[in-house]
Amino acid sequence: MKNKSLGLNAFLNGLRSVLNIIFPIITFPYVSRVLSVGELGKYNWSSSFVSYFLLIAGLGITTYAVREGTKFRNDRNEISAFASQVFSINVFSTIISYILLFLCVLIFPKVQSYSTCIYIFSIQIVFTTLGTEWIYSIFEEYTYITARSIVFKILSVVMLFIFVRSKEDYLNYVGITVFSAVGSNILNYLHARKFCTIKFTIKIDWKDHLKPILVIFASSVATTIYLSLDTTLLGLINSNYVVGIYSVSTKMYNIVKQLIAAVLTVTIPRFALLWGRHRYREYRNLLLQVSNVLALISIPAAVGVYMLAPQIVVLLSSAKYIRAVSSLRLLCPALIFSIFSWIFTSCVLIPAKRENKILVITVISAVANLALNILLMPSLKENAAAITTSLSEAISMTLGIWYSRDVIKGLYKKEFWKDALLYTLGSLAIVAICYAGSILFTSTMAIILFDIILSIVEYVLILLGMKNKFAFNVLEHILVRFK
Repeated sequence: MKNKSLGLNAFLNGLRSVLNIIFPIITFPYVSRVLSVGELGKYNWSSSFVSYFLLIAGLGITTYAVREGTKFRNDRNEISAFASQVFSINVFSTIISYILLFLCVLIFPKVQSYSTCIYIFSIQIVFTTLGTEWIYSIFEEYTYITARSIVFKILSVVMLFIFVRSKEDYLNYVGITVFSAVGSNILNYLHARKFCTIKFTIKIDWKDHLKPILVIFASSVATTIYLSLDTTLLGLINSNYVVGIYSVSTKMYNIVKQLIAAVLTVTIPRFALLWGRHRYREYRNLLLQVSNVLALISIPAAVGVYMLAPQIVVLLSSAKYIRAVSSLRLLCPALIFSIFSWIFTSCVLIPAKRENKILVITVISAVANLALNILLMPSLKENAAAITTSLSEAISMTLGIWYSRDVIKGLYKKEFWKDALLYTLGSLAIVAICYAGSILFTSTMAIILFDIILSIVEYVLILLGMKNKFAFNVLEHILVRFK
């Protein structure tokens, strides 16, 4: 099979991420004005609750399937046998997930008050299993996924403005969110026949598959704990109002994080392929390039979000959510920590089959997150959740570097750190521009447009002026595309 262009894949996955970003940017300001803060809190708490059962159903299968399936993709018979076994394991885990979800709703009175919302969100579980999106990652098929996303995002936006008209319509919003996320997954399952034949089977080589899947799953559980537990605990310790405030912060944080991560996501199958075929020189070169590009993007993004936090909150929701500014700013360091943590876990430790190290990393991060949340959340509320998220991501990144040290030894030389310093200095100029924007303009939209446009121009000029090779490579690539 011919390797797909990483540049094209990054663009397509970036476009898909932009669509995922545009959807909440268009819909969330409308929804946050139509729904009350309490109803928005119910929505986010139910989504957070169901995420645990999505995790159980997922069982770490996507990460395992992409890593192991890449080596079979040139042989239809082998990839079909592999995919069928992985899909069948996923079916069993989905059944277990639904049983546990129904038991929780029946047993816990607090959960019963959210039951309708939870049941609607739980539709995602079965459709995620049927979606077999890991097939498209194995074959690096981002064109189909992007085209599919465009269609379903447009349909979802239209449905939102038709069916969500008052605060009583929050369940409609839940249904539309589910449709947007997994509505196309039946098409995924059918379209996957182009690459392999997926059938349910009971002939599963449990010995080969189960141990690595469960280790990855355990790591995913710990990761979800420190990423989602803050919202769950906020609802239990404080109130739906606090959850609603924090949801505005996390919405913007996740939007920016997804956009940056789009560059990284498309490279994961390639890392697995290069490592599996012992092409270590190519692997290390790609790792250095990806690290540099993500530093180039994530550092100014974190600074920009910090400076524009008040305007972002007002634009994304309304002035009644202005309290979310402080928690959004506290989440900004996590943008950088989480991206580099992901590099070392998904691009180094997973291809190297060190799932046990990832488990250690995520357990330590999750325990620290849980302890700090319980300690700080009663007094600091949503700010405690933001602080603990940033600290947990920092711990995860540090441990990822430690357990990857033999692979990355001698990789990040003086030139990389010189580039990182340049990105930091370029980002400091963004601070001055944002201060100027707040002085020159009073309109929220005018401030945002002035700050973003001028910051991008200033940042690019600094990089080009200092002859940063990555900036020149991107510019050259763009010029070639236009020609």
